[in-house]
Amino acid sequence: MTIGIIGLLSIIVWYMAVKELSKPEKNQSNRKIITLTSSGTLLTLILTVSLFQNFNFFGN
Repeated sequence: MTIGIIGLLSIIVWYMAVKELSKPEKNQSNRKIITLTSSGTLLTLILTVSLFQNFNFFGN
């Protein structure tokens, strides 16, 4: 359940980042882009670590 919420938040954050980057350059907020990209990266990293923890590589 928690991973699903994190996944949904990640999608929303990346959507907002792309939307901000699609604006004309003079209307873009650098602070907003940095914040959204950083939080999106963190959420994606959490999802990736969680995914690899669930894999059973050695048959334990």
